[in-house]
Amino acid sequence: MQKNHEKFTDRENMNAASERESAVDINTDENVAGTNNLPSETLETDAELMKLEAELQEQKDKYLRLFAEFDNYKRRSSRERMELIQTAGKEVVTSLLDVLDDCDRAEKQLEQSRDIDEIRGGILLVFNKLRAVLQSKGLRTMESVHTEFDTNKHEAISEIPAPTPDLKGKVIDEVTPGYYLNDKIIRFAKVIVGK
Repeated sequence: MQKNHEKFTDRENMNAASERESAVDINTDENVAGTNNLPSETLETDAELMKLEAELQEQKDKYLRLFAEFDNYKRRSSRERMELIQTAGKEVVTSLLDVLDDCDRAEKQLEQSRDIDEIRGGILLVFNKLRAVLQSKGLRTMESVHTEFDTNKHEAISEIPAPTPDLKGKVIDEVTPGYYLNDKIIRFAKVIVGK
């Protein structure tokens, strides 16, 4: 039994010695900086950490540049939109100035002339010129009379009995014409529908 006790004590002594060896400071020379004797895992981790920090900083820079570019884009597009709104009607108004000049000339003729046929002819010329200018800018009149009533194009202001059975549910008369501007409805036609 004593032999067993001695074996157990020897094992204890060996374990204690190995624990002391592992508890020894990793720096064998106290005058030398500790990084020389650090395990390679620590050095690799530090290098990876520095690499990640550099990548993070690079991504932050890219983000800030992208954000600044987007902010500049928003300002520029807002400024361009305001300029467009302010000058959107310029082309149409400029093209109507000729019609306005014709209206002024017609007004002078009305004051001076007493010939009704001459006045009527001049006024019809001005009206036709106005229609031609507006059509050249994309304005088109909606054809509504004797067509099926369509709530997407027409606004019914009244219903009357249809004069013939084939006009039931169709537009009988147009009070105010509807208009398209480049195939987009800008004003609904106000119509009378047959029932």
